[in-house]
Amino acid sequence: MNGRFAGVALAAAGLLSLLGGTASAAPAAHSQHPRSCDGVRLTGSLPVPPAGLSARQSVTIGEDCTARLGKVVFAAAAAPSAESRTPSAADPAATRHVRSWNEMYDCCNIRMTGLYTTSDWNVADGRVTTATTAATQGWNREPWNAGWSLKSSTDGQDCSSDCAVVNAEATADFTYKGVFDLSGDWYANTHRSSVRLNPDGTASCTFDVQLRHTFVGWNWQRGCE
Repeated sequence: MNGRFAGVALAAAGLLSLLGGTASAAPAAHSQHPRSCDGVRLTGSLPVPPAGLSARQSVTIGEDCTARLGKVVFAAAAAPSAESRTPSAADPAATRHVRSWNEMYDCCNIRMTGLYTTSDWNVADGRVTTATTAATQGWNREPWNAGWSLKSSTDGQDCSSDCAVVNAEATADFTYKGVFDLSGDWYANTHRSSVRLNPDGTASCTFDVQLRHTFVGWNWQRGCE
């Protein structure tokens, strides 16, 4: 089996040049199966755009087992929760809110596995006064009690009150046993997401997914808002 390595970086013009955004993949190796790829790892980061917008990007596994990056897209964000208010000059202590998603879809655009985080934080006098982060997971099941399963998950943050900065991290490990592999030993996805919460009210999202095996056409969708 020949190893093949791929590294990819993205630098887009316009709004992206101001807000940033990257992704990479390595290594990606051919399997004996002509449309299967071994040991793929995808990493990347996205900015949290201005209020009211979300930053989104997809990365697709190509025929040669390399990552093909889509453009970073800025779209209208989901409506904010009732508990989260938008900061303003009249209300600088309003709660900041950021949501991230880290998902793997198959070639039929069915979500297989996903990791999601939500963070809320307040700032004052150049400090993060309070911060909370929660993580949830999602996975696809098949009939007859088969499909993807959550094996384990962790989440936490390095500071919750009176912080210079807050780093929140979450991990989710998934296994698969179903119609595409009855052994349960071929597919496994590990998602990692981290969010950095800054005392100036800004934030950034970093993503990682490690895939034991993939199928050509699988795509990684990630974003933050």
